[in-house]
Amino acid sequence: MDKRAESVERQAERRHLDHMLQRIEANLHELDARLKAYAEDIQAQKEYLWSSRDEMDHVERISARESIQQAVMTGDNVLLRRQRLEKLRHSPFFGRFDFVSGGETRPIYIGIHHFRDDLTGENQIFDWRAPIASLFYDYETGPAAYESPEGKVAGEITLKRQFRIKGGEIELMIDSAVHVVDDVLQDELSRASDEGMKNIVATIQRDQNAIIRNDEAQVLIIQGVAGSGKTSIALHRIAYLLYRFKETLSSEDILIISPNRVFSDYIGNVLPELGEETVNQVGMEDLADELLGGQYRFETFFEQTGTLLEKNDEAMKERLRFKASTDFLVELDRYAAHVEANRFAAEDLWIARRLVPGWLVEEVFRKHRSLPTNERLSQVSWEIERKIGNQYNYDLMPEERKALKAAIKKMLRQATLRETYKGFYDWLGRPELFKTASRGRLEYADVFPLIYLKMRLEGVHSRWRDVKHLLIDEMQDYTPVQYAVIGQLFSCKKTVLGDAYQAVNPYSASKSEEIRGVLRQAACVTLNKSYRSSIEIVRFAQRISPNPDLEAIERHDEEPQVIRCRSRREELDTIVAMARDFSESDHNTLGIVCKTQKQAYKVFDALDGSVEQLQLLGEQSAAFGRGIIVCTAHMAKGLEFDRVVLPEVTAKNYATDMERNLLYVACTRAMHRLVLTHTGEMSSLLQ
Repeated sequence: MDKRAESVERQAERRHLDHMLQRIEANLHELDARLKAYAEDIQAQKEYLWSSRDEMDHVERISARESIQQAVMTGDNVLLRRQRLEKLRHSPFFGRFDFVSGGETRPIYIGIHHFRDDLTGENQIFDWRAPIASLFYDYETGPAAYESPEGKVAGEITLKRQFRIKGGEIELMIDSAVHVVDDVLQDELSRASDEGMKNIVATIQRDQNAIIRNDEAQVLIIQGVAGSGKTSIALHRIAYLLYRFKETLSSEDILIISPNRVFSDYIGNVLPELGEETVNQVGMEDLADELLGGQYRFETFFEQTGTLLEKNDEAMKERLRFKASTDFLVELDRYAAHVEANRFAAEDLWIARRLVPGWLVEEVFRKHRSLPTNERLSQVSWEIERKIGNQYNYDLMPEERKALKAAIKKMLRQATLRETYKGFYDWLGRPELFKTASRGRLEYADVFPLIYLKMRLEGVHSRWRDVKHLLIDEMQDYTPVQYAVIGQLFSCKKTVLGDAYQAVNPYSASKSEEIRGVLRQAACVTLNKSYRSSIEIVRFAQRISPNPDLEAIERHDEEPQVIRCRSRREELDTIVAMARDFSESDHNTLGIVCKTQKQAYKVFDALDGSVEQLQLLGEQSAAFGRGIIVCTAHMAKGLEFDRVVLPEVTAKNYATDMERNLLYVACTRAMHRLVLTHTGEMSSLLQ
C-alpha cells in the first residue's frame, strides 16, 4: 500500500473509531438510564413490601421478595455490561479482518469484549473469544473457515489489519497478509514491564490460540520454555473456558495452585482485564495443611530450598531424589495395601448371646475401604447391628450397642498416621530416609506422602472437592506423589504448566512424561518460542543451561555484562550505582536476584536509604509492584523485570546443578538488560 492510500485508509479507520466511540457513549447513557430505573424500581418494591407486609399472606410476601431479587440480578447484569463497555472506551478494538462468505463481504472488528449496539441491534465488535474471532488468529489472507454454533462457515479473508489504540487514538495501524504482524509483536515486547502480567489478546500466536481454545482435553500439560508466555496463555484459556461454558462454569468453579502469594498478586489482574472475575488461588502448603487438618507442623518448600542451598547436604539430596521418584509412589502403594490388609484383626463376636462370625465382620470392614477410619468403624457397627436384627429378630439395647462398637474398635490395630508413615521406611529396610526438619517438623518431602497414605487409609476432607477446572503452575516443582494426591482430590479437568529447565530443586522435580504417568488421559503441548528476553539475553542464558529446542524471537537490546569487582564493598557500591541509574530511566522494574535469602538481606541493607521504591521479597510477601525488587531466584520464578542484576556470581556461589538452574531462572527474568557481578573467580557455569 502506497503512502497516499495508507493515509486514506487511516482516515477511514479514524472515522470508524470515532463512530464506535460515539456508539459506546450512547449505549453507556442508555445503560445508566436503565440502572437508574432499576434502582428506583427496587426501592419502590422494597417500600411497598414493608408498608403492605401486614396485609400480605405468606405466598404474596415470597413472590414480592422474588420479584425484588430478580430485579437486582437484572441490574447486576446491566452493571456488568456497563463495566465492559467502559473498558472499550479507551481501546475499542485491536484487529480487523474482512471476511467474504456467501457473496457478502463483512468487516469484522475484534476487541477485548463484545459490543452489541442495543440502540441499533447491530454487532459492532466481536469478543476475541468468539468463534468468528479465531479467523484473526489462525489464518492468513486467503481461504478460511470457522466453527459457528450452526456449523462450519467457509469463506475468504481479503484483508487483515492490526491496531494499537490508546485513549481513543490510533497509535499504530498495520496491514498484513500473515497472522499477527511481527512489527506489532516487536512493539509490544520492546515496551517496559508493568506492575503485573498483561493480557496478550492483541498478539496471540497461532500455536497459543490452539492451546487457549482447546476445550476437550481432560488434562492439558503445557511444557513451555522461559518467556514463552505459558502462564499468560493458561489464564487466557481460563477466560476462554468461562466464555465458552458460561452457562455451567463460573469463576467460583476454578482453582489455581500457585507457587507463592507474590506470584498470585502478579497474575491477579489478567482475568479482570479480560472481563472475568478473579478465581480462587491456593498454595501447595496451604492445601497440605487443610488436608492434614492442621495437625502436623512441616517445613515449607521455600525453607527446603534454602536448606539445600546453604548446607548442600548429600544425605538430604538422596532422600529428596527417592521421594520424587515414580518407584517411591509404587512402594508407597504397596505399603498402604500391606497396612490395610493387616491393621484389622476380625474375631468372632458374641453380642446379646448371639454369634457374629469374624469372617462377616472382616467382609463388612473391607467393603467400606473408601471411608475415613472413624466413619468406617461406625458403618461396620451399624451394619452388624442391622444384620443381628435381621438374623435374630432382635434390637440391641443401648449398652449392647455400646459394647459392639467397643469390640469392633478393639479389632483395629491403630497407630497414629505419623507412626504408620514412619513405619513405611522400616518396612522398606531404609529407616535413614525418614528424618525430621528443624524443631521436630516434618521435612517438606514427607508432607504429601503422608497425605497420600492418609487418603488411602483414612480419607481426607477438602473444601475444594467441587472445583470444575484446576490450573497448576510451575509443574516441574511438584513430585509424582503430589500429582497422585492432586489426581485423587480433583477429578475435574486440569491445565498443568511449567518448564523442566526451571526446576529450582532438581532433586525433587518432575518432567511432563512423569506427570503424564500419574495424571492419566493427559495431552501434552510444547511451546519453544521465547518472547520475554532480548536475543542477546537468551543466548547468554543458553550458555548456562542449553536447550536446543528453544527458539528466541529476534528482538535486540544491550549485551549482558559480567562485572568483576575488587572487593565485596565495591560490588555493593556497583549495585547501588546501577539501582540509581535505573531510577532515572524509563524502565519500571529492576530485579536484584540473589541465590539465598541471606544474600538478599545483605543487598537490601546496602540499598536501603540510597534509592526509592525499594522492596524485599520473602516467603511471607504478598505483593509485586514497580521499582527495585530484591529477591531470590526461587521467588523470582514466573516474574519478569525490565532489568536484572545478579550479585555474587562466583565459582563458590554457583557451582552445583541446583545452582545452575537458579542462575538460569534468574537470567531469564530479564527483558531488556542483564548484569552479573562477582569478586574473585567467576562461576564456571558462565564459561
